[in-house]
Amino acid sequence: MSNDARSARYQKNSLTLAGAVAMGTGVMIGAGIFALTGQVAELAGEWFALAFLAAAVVSGFSAYSYVKLANAYPSAGGIAMFLEKAYGKSMMTGATALLMYFSMVINESLVARTFGTYTLQLFDISEANYLVPALGVALLSFAFLVNILGNRAVQSLSFVLAFLKIGGIAVFAVAGLWVSGLTFQSVSLDPADTTLTGFLGAVALAVLAYKGFTTITNSGEEIDDPHRNVGRAIIISILICVVIYLLVSLAVGGNLSIEEIVRARDYSLAEASKPAFGRYGLWFTVWFAIVATVSGVIASVFAVSRMLAMLTEMKLVPHSHFGMPGDIQKHTLVYTIVAAMFLTVFFDLGRIASLGAIFYIVMDIAVHWGILRRLRKDIDASAIVLGAAIAFDLIVLGALLIVKAQSDVLVIYASLIGITLIFAGERLFLRRLN
Repeated sequence: MSNDARSARYQKNSLTLAGAVAMGTGVMIGAGIFALTGQVAELAGEWFALAFLAAAVVSGFSAYSYVKLANAYPSAGGIAMFLEKAYGKSMMTGATALLMYFSMVINESLVARTFGTYTLQLFDISEANYLVPALGVALLSFAFLVNILGNRAVQSLSFVLAFLKIGGIAVFAVAGLWVSGLTFQSVSLDPADTTLTGFLGAVALAVLAYKGFTTITNSGEEIDDPHRNVGRAIIISILICVVIYLLVSLAVGGNLSIEEIVRARDYSLAEASKPAFGRYGLWFTVWFAIVATVSGVIASVFAVSRMLAMLTEMKLVPHSHFGMPGDIQKHTLVYTIVAAMFLTVFFDLGRIASLGAIFYIVMDIAVHWGILRRLRKDIDASAIVLGAAIAFDLIVLGALLIVKAQSDVLVIYASLIGITLIFAGERLFLRRLN
């Protein structure tokens, strides 16, 4: 097969604005609510609802850079292309783009394990822990099959599932708030045990609930009228998620104590549904959690495989066909699924979330810094907003590292080793290439 035949194929104007919003919210809601509510509450205590709101502010400043870049340089490679504009075809571009790639793969494994955890709530199974990763691997396999079918299949399924998911979550939130009598027993502006460091660490994790907007940039060239619609899709997706996250966190806080949320941190929404709906509430919540996680993984796999394909075509990462037929884009889809399956099998939810947050925030700082130093005038970006975005990232990242140093230092070691290997490997590859 010729090199041209193996090149990644991007279908321009194949994604509508609504499809892009559905894809972005699909990734965000899949991870944000079902996977992270309990993890955030464990760190933020009675400020956990505010942690989601603060994370929206941090993500809003971050989104400013991506909207500006996407309006100027819409590309199916998204962040890979943005970094190349800022740093050239350098180690910094390749390594930082790979941090983004792996943070998204980590997010896929986070959502896959969440799918397994919630699905098991339908059955009286407590000892078969191997079923959680097994179900996660099954979900990733399904996401692979859907993505093989092409853009239209991904867009159509993402749109339908996003509609069902948002509707289901809205019903859960309204019912939960009604049953709680708007008492919010686990939400307080004057918490007893919450520390500032714990709150900021929770904000860092909650940022993962919004990072799905970056999947929209990775499909930029395939979105209809990308110079306008990429930025619009990002803004709309974030606004939808802010409303949903606040409603749901208040509903959870109104029906469960912090201790109950933490105890059921991997399936806290299912637990919170019981006071509102009883046993039927558990079934209802689990089913729309399944819908949310399925749509989230499908959309994320779609975007991240395209990003890796772009890095390959930019000759910033090595590539081997391994005897597989098809083009590079199909190969990167396989690599992405395999990597996500590995993490799903060997890491738990808490560590996956922390590792993903660290990788993502480091990459995010690099994007803002590249714009500030080299692209600010070209894309008409504000130095004040860029500086604020960097400062917010540094504050929440520092707090998360302090929290993990006290409670789970293995996450820090894994992050440092991962970042070092990525930068060292990228430097070695570029040296051999040149």
